[in-house]
Amino acid sequence: MFKEGINVIKLGQDEIIQVGDKRDTAKLVEEFYSDNPFPNYDNLETIFDLKKKVEGNEFTINLKRFIGLGKRVIEVGSGTSQLSIALASGTNNQVVAFDPTLESLRLGYEFSRKSKVSNCIFVNGDLFSNPFMHEYFDIVWCSGVLHHTENPKKGFEVITTWLKAEGYVVIGLYNLYGRIRTVFRQKLFRLLGSGKLGRLIVSLLDPILRQDISEEKKKAWFQDQYQHPVESLHTLDEVLEWFDENNIEFVNSIPTCDLESINYKKMFLNQSRGNVVTRFLSQFSMVFSPLGSEGGLFLIIGRKK
Repeated sequence: MFKEGINVIKLGQDEIIQVGDKRDTAKLVEEFYSDNPFPNYDNLETIFDLKKKVEGNEFTINLKRFIGLGKRVIEVGSGTSQLSIALASGTNNQVVAFDPTLESLRLGYEFSRKSKVSNCIFVNGDLFSNPFMHEYFDIVWCSGVLHHTENPKKGFEVITTWLKAEGYVVIGLYNLYGRIRTVFRQKLFRLLGSGKLGRLIVSLLDPILRQDISEEKKKAWFQDQYQHPVESLHTLDEVLEWFDENNIEFVNSIPTCDLESINYKKMFLNQSRGNVVTRFLSQFSMVFSPLGSEGGLFLIIGRKK
């Protein structure tokens, strides 16, 4: 699984594998998430709770069905690894939960051990150390990660080398247009001095923070959305260029590129790339949809040629 020459260390009884070296940015991100790992395990006491959470999301339930059995899957930037564990549970797939934050992985490892999910492997490292063998994985999932690096395009180039021919990559990034509401609240928070008053006002404006959720979950969400030290914004057109330059065929996206409604059952079937106008309108419409209220994250799926 690991490239020859990569330093591989097994971290004691935790069964977590540490690979390669970390750059300063990865260390900064690790320090940021060590205090409040994201997402947390609030109200997820058993594997059945986690499965219920995954099955409540149309995209993730269809993703698990699409993956099937006997596959090699990696979640790049797995955080506390909830998705990785859910994808591994009840299958014979080899699932790798890969993240720079050791404390987050420990939470995931403890949950998987308690849940008797043995086919999820926890790996701590920096994606830019490029620790995995080329063309090893059938599925590469990387959502909410590359926009927290200093070079998202380079990160994409690295992770797609790990993907087999005909394998699928799923990328999730903050959208330049869809994140407008969150960016406004970020600027308001800083304008108000990033103190208690700013936190209170932003909490009243943020749709997630207005929900009836635990204080731990609110704290983790606020930190991730308003206090992250590294963040960038991207567009469908930009990622399509990454695809073209790295021999990745466009398959589908959320929101769609051609203004068609989303069909989750056909997410892994080829759809139209649309054009510059339809892609812009589709992304701008995120501002007025749940995609915009939940942080403006967009997904784009590709297949390696």
